[in-house]
Formats: sequence, structure tokens, C-alpha cells
Amino acid sequence: MPIIKVLSPQLANQIAAGEVVERPASVLKELVENSLDAGAQSVDIDIEQGGVKLIRIRDDGCGIGKDDLALALSRHATSKIDDLEDLEAVATLGFRGEALASIASVSRLSLTSNSGNGNAWRAVSEGRDMEVEVAPASHPQGTSVEVRDLFFNTPARRKFLRTEKTEYNRIDDSIKKLALSRFDVAFNLRHNQRAQLSLRPAKTQLEQEKRVADICGTTFMQQALYVDNTRPGLRLWGWIGLPTFSRSQADLQYFFVNGRCIRDKVVSHAVRQAYQDVLYHGRHSAFVLFLEITPADVDVNVHPTKHEVRFRESGSIHSFISHTLKQALAEDRPQNHLQSNSGYDMQGNYSGSVAEPDSHWQPALHSQPAMQFSGKSSIGTGSAGSDLLPGSSDSMQNFQSLYSTAGINLPEKGDEQQDIPPLGYAIAQLKGIYILAENSDGLIVVDMHAAHERITYERMKSAFDDQGLISQPLLVPESLAVSQREADAAEQHNQVFAKLGFVVERAAAESVIVREIPAILRGSEVEGLLRDVLSDLLEHGNSDRIREHINEILSTMACHGSVRANRRLSIPEMNALLRDMEATERSGQCNHGRPTWSQLTLDQLDKLFLRGR
Repeated sequence: MPIIKVLSPQLANQIAAGEVVERPASVLKELVENSLDAGAQSVDIDIEQGGVKLIRIRDDGCGIGKDDLALALSRHATSKIDDLEDLEAVATLGFRGEALASIASVSRLSLTSNSGNGNAWRAVSEGRDMEVEVAPASHPQGTSVEVRDLFFNTPARRKFLRTEKTEYNRIDDSIKKLALSRFDVAFNLRHNQRAQLSLRPAKTQLEQEKRVADICGTTFMQQALYVDNTRPGLRLWGWIGLPTFSRSQADLQYFFVNGRCIRDKVVSHAVRQAYQDVLYHGRHSAFVLFLEITPADVDVNVHPTKHEVRFRESGSIHSFISHTLKQALAEDRPQNHLQSNSGYDMQGNYSGSVAEPDSHWQPALHSQPAMQFSGKSSIGTGSAGSDLLPGSSDSMQNFQSLYSTAGINLPEKGDEQQDIPPLGYAIAQLKGIYILAENSDGLIVVDMHAAHERITYERMKSAFDDQGLISQPLLVPESLAVSQREADAAEQHNQVFAKLGFVVERAAAESVIVREIPAILRGSEVEGLLRDVLSDLLEHGNSDRIREHINEILSTMACHGSVRANRRLSIPEMNALLRDMEATERSGQCNHGRPTWSQLTLDQLDKLFLRGR
């Protein structure tokens, strides 16, 4: 029989390196996280040949003393935790004490540091016998780590590396995540002696948005909402892309828990749930979100690379994230993206003052300053020869007479710039599909069917909620064979089903009986729906599948009940639709996630026609 023996330190470290050091990007992540834990305010990174030839990290952190340099390269050596209580409330990015030892076992590593006492020291390890040599060196306060010839002594690992460009792209992605996690730290990246990234510290919200735009693109920031919500022991803040800014894949999704970029099923499900009513089918949302949570309420010690966490109250976290994002998306109205400073309230009635937008839910970047509106309009009444002529002395009188028929009372006196609602006033209908309107910025184009579909849908949901759910007894109660865990979940969450119009009873250890269902779901495939709900309850602690199914039916009804293409609308009807859009939640997208309106500013129109050249 084979003899049991203790692994050599070098072999143990190389095995550990298989978990921690997958590629150059994972080396860089571990080293930069050490710099951040050391309190660095600036991190300089040099890369050569995609990180295979050289990775050099220099920081201005607290540094490492001479006596600790050799120990820092030992396995399971760390200054970040002392006992089990520290492990249960980890507040640092690193804590395992394996990274440096694992990296040193598969590379030629040099560690130079100055802890601020005037003397610097260097420790060198060649990755063979793991012997560490310490000698005097020259270095300002902080630490530099050089990793050369990665996997030089493990050729089997090296052959699995990709091309230089691919490995560098992974490094670039890793640095961007780290730069998003710490706005207060400067980051500089060079690859093959060429500057690739230079980010200064960002302390104000405007500076932070500039950094996000540099990393995620200016288009994302121009179509993002800033969110910030708190609850005892929790804070969720950051930026979420508008539903119209969707992606074909989930490549622009960054979620941080206490500064650590993670992937988590609970978080992903909560975000999808928040967007499910506004996102086009098959598309993915974009976001940069930060969850601040009491360290004791999250377990970060569940994966060697620390990419995953486990929440102690996952159901509460799921609900908090989903509710926050739903609220932000619901509160987003057309006027949030316009600078018309309308004196009209949400019902289209003139209030005489401009209401300040809720600072809790506001666009990340404001749109361009509004163009001055002259009050000279060419709005038609719908009959030939009755157009108002630009510059007419009695244009405002005719203007008020025209819109009084739509139930809109304009002020007799006041600044005309503030008399224009956000979506302006209708000018005409184009091809029986689009409404053309003029506001203080320029031209508004509205897809009338998409807009009316959203308005009808939201009203149906509100009416449905107000009137409650009408349950309908089944003539023959339906028995479902389930697992014992699913039956337990059905029994435990009985009130959840009752609230949604279901009567579900446990019949045996592994079966349940459905006696009543919501009347609106009559004819639906109940068994599959209930099984999906039970699956969600087991995995996430809650489920919105029943409500989503009801919403799908209401959405279909709203689509059929909305104005169709080629229906001619009068000017008052078009203006009534515009005012409804301003007052309706999620009115920027139809039920299927398509945009409902678009703005062409006067400046954009001037550029289109080369005016001013």
C-alpha cells in the first residue's frame, strides 16, 4: 500500500498556488489587494508580456519591517487576523496568508519594503527551495513586489496560459474592478513601457462618476441613475443603467460587498427581478453597485479566490437590493432627463414653482443646459390654415385657447421658459405612429403605442393591487408530488401563497394540494409555476414568479388595450398622453423594454443642418 507522508513546503505551496494563482491577473489581484490593505493611497503597476515576464506593484502603504519580510513569504502568515473572532468579521481584502507564499513558489519574487523608519530591506525567493534572502535596499516608505517569469518551474501550468493580449485583457479587467472598489486611491498601469491607465483619487461624487465613465464608458454614465439607500447595518449605493442601456451579455455588471468584487446568485437574482418589468427580452442590465454591510453579517471565507460570499440573512439582502433598484427605476420619469424646469406638477397643472427633484433618486449625470425657448411656436390645431405663425403678437393668447380644450390651464403671466412641461406640447402626428412635440429644449418624438401601453399597464397593476386578488376554487384540487424540502417550504411560506391568491396545503411528507388559484391565472399551467416558486423559495428565501406571471397577463391585456398604429389622435389627445407619461412610473420604456420617447435638442438639430458654420 502507498505510504502516507507529509508534503514538502514547496510542493504544498505549489498546490496552493493552483487554487490562488490561476494566471497573471490573479497574481496582480492578490498583490494589489495587499497594497490596499496596507493603506496605500497610490498604486503603480508595471506589466510586461501580459504579466508572464514581469508584474511589478509599488505602493505607498505602511510597509513591512525587516523582521517580518521573510515571514511574509511563509505560508499561513498574516497580520490581518489573530483568532476565530477576527475571521468571523473580516474587514480586509486578504486574510488567508497564502498568496505571497503561493506566488513565490511558482515565480522569481522580490519583496522590497520600507516601514517608515528610514531603512529599506529586500527579500528574494527563487521558487525552488523557498529559501528567502534578506538584504538592505533603497526604497521610499511603502512596498514594491516584483514577480518575474511566472510558472518558470511549472511548465505544465505555463502552457495553459493564453496569448499575451488575452492575459493582459484579464489584467486590465482586474485593475478596473480594483479601481472601482477604491475611489480614494490613485492607480497607474503600464504595459510594455506604455501607459495604459492613469486614475487620480476621486473623492467627490462628480469625480467618482468621472472614474466610472473612464472605466465603463461615458455612454453608461450618461444613461445611468444614481442610487443610495440605507437600512440599519446596510447601505446600497452606486449607479444602475437605464433599461434602454442594456447589453447582449452580462459584461458590465460590477457588484462590491465591503469593497470586495463578488459574484453571488442572491445578488444576480435580485437585480434581474428589479429589471424584469422594464428590460427587453434576452438583454442584460448594467450596473456598478456597492453594498456596505456589517462584516459579521457576511462570510467571505467560502472560496479560495474570495470571489464569492455568503450572507447570513440572504432573504433580507435580496429584498433590500430588489426593492432599492425597483424604486429607482420606478421613480425615473422623462423630466429627470430634461432641463425644462417646468412649472407644471405631475398632473399637468401649473403650480407656479419648480419642484426640486428627489435627491435620493437622480440621474448620475445631468443633461446639457436647456436651450432658451422663445415662445414662438408653429403648433397646429388640426385644421388647415389655423397654424400659429412664428412671431405672431397674439401667439400666447391662441396658445392658451388651443390647450384649454385639453384641460391644461396655462398661467396668465410668468416666464415663458417655465411655462413648458417637460415633454412639451404636441405639434403633429407622424405616419399615425409617432407624436411630435416641442419643449424648451427642442423636439420630442414619442412612440404613441409604446407610451400608452406602459401607461395602461401601470394603471392596470395599480387597480389590480387596490382591488386585491380574487381566488377561484378548483373543481378538482390538484395534488403535486414534491420533495420533502419543497413541501416544508410550501408549509413555511403558506402566507406568501395566500397573499397571492393561492391556497396550498401540505398533504403528506412529499406532496401538497392546490385548492384555490387567482382567477386571473385560470387556464395557466399551475404545476410548473408552483414548482418554480418553491425552487425560488429554497434558493433565495422569496419568489416573485406568481406576481411576474400575473404581470405578464396584465401586460398582454395592456398591449391589446392601447392605441394602435395609424389611429389619428387630436392635439388634445396627444397632449393628454404626454402629461400621463410625465406622471407614470417607468414611462421611459414600454412593457417589453423598448424606449417610448427620444429628444432632439435644438443644438443637435443645428449640427444636423450645419447651422452656424
